[in-house]
Amino acid sequence: MKLSVMTFLYLSTPCIAVAQQTKIDRVVDQQLPSLVSIYKGIHAAPELSHHEEKTSALLARELRSLGFEVTEHVGKYANPDLKGYGVVAVMRNGAGPTVLVRADMDALPVEEQTGVAYASHVRAKDDAGNDVPVMHACGHDIHVTSLIGTARTLTALKKDWHGTLVLIGQPAEERIDGAQAMLADGLYMRIPMPTYALALHDGADLEVGKVSYTPGYALASSTAVDVTIRGRGAHGSRPEVSKDPIVMAAEFILGIQTIVSRENSPFDPAVVTVGSIHGGTKSNIIPDEVRLQLTIRTYKEEVRQRILASLERIAKGVALAGGVPEDRAPIVKTVESTTAMYNDPALTAREVAALKRDLGAENVVERPPVMGSEDFGQFGLEGHKIPTMMFVVGAIDAERIAKSKETGVPLPSLHSSLFWPVPEPTIRTGVRAMTAAVLELMK
Repeated sequence: MKLSVMTFLYLSTPCIAVAQQTKIDRVVDQQLPSLVSIYKGIHAAPELSHHEEKTSALLARELRSLGFEVTEHVGKYANPDLKGYGVVAVMRNGAGPTVLVRADMDALPVEEQTGVAYASHVRAKDDAGNDVPVMHACGHDIHVTSLIGTARTLTALKKDWHGTLVLIGQPAEERIDGAQAMLADGLYMRIPMPTYALALHDGADLEVGKVSYTPGYALASSTAVDVTIRGRGAHGSRPEVSKDPIVMAAEFILGIQTIVSRENSPFDPAVVTVGSIHGGTKSNIIPDEVRLQLTIRTYKEEVRQRILASLERIAKGVALAGGVPEDRAPIVKTVESTTAMYNDPALTAREVAALKRDLGAENVVERPPVMGSEDFGQFGLEGHKIPTMMFVVGAIDAERIAKSKETGVPLPSLHSSLFWPVPEPTIRTGVRAMTAAVLELMK
């Protein structure tokens, strides 16, 4: 029987896919004990944002040993006192697309209470000089380990892909300024412009062995705003001679509740939250000012800008109504900001098909967008110039998920002192999934 070339390719494609999956599994399983050991070492020695010195050195050392061209200390912050700890590793393997894969490296000022044998007991100085506990409460240790595993696997499978592979160790994701710092330091002048950019994140409510995805907007933009309500202090017994900033701050907090409910379309999700308020020192003293810290979450940039304008308008309106002189007007200042995370629909569809082939369709699930934030989207540049995709890797064992459903007690979330992923299956799925995602684009 004679077969046309197209018929032969059609019939042989499933066999090729199975062979490739078997090859990936074999390489991943060989390195898994070493990866788990690396993970536990990173978890036990976390580093705060802007201080990822040892983690970045470990990642650079691992990637350099595999034959990557490695550049360290990439990152240029607005504050010149901050050092850049970004890692850029490049492997050129013939003609083809340039695929960027990012892992974030920083930890959080959280005191670990998981009780695992490799728990962090680290304390460190934050940027303000405060002594704080440090913990990988968001799984960036999983991300770094998965990147190393992906690098090892793709190096072993070098005959199966062509193009330029760029691996990024990104600092300061928790401060949402690490991606921008690397771009500001000429990242895309140091490497070929990526054709695609990929990342993964561990999931605190998704079962190990599974991955989830969200086409289009997946994560919101994040904007941190500091508001200072200024007045005129006085003795607590003489409020009539003051311009009380505590009362005005209360009015401001109530006033901004109408921004989302009355100024924003219900079809454009948005969140305005006051997370911190500080003012005064004693019960019988009316202070001169009150300081508030807010977070704003939106998907659309025009919605974000409208909310910022509303915050300033309401603050000024409260001060005007309170008779505050112009030289004591409120101060509204944006201190941190990153864009929304947008998963390119076409790229996402292509990668989902690849993940389903590798992991099984039942292990790849679609989930709705959330209002959490990530700065990975900045690697896609303004207007989503570079197609990006981030998927989520399950990190929780089935028993804990079942117990949570049975008791009604929520699982510890990301950033919780009680959050811990199951290392071996989480890392294995992360490496398998990211390797399959890269091979889909570079086969």
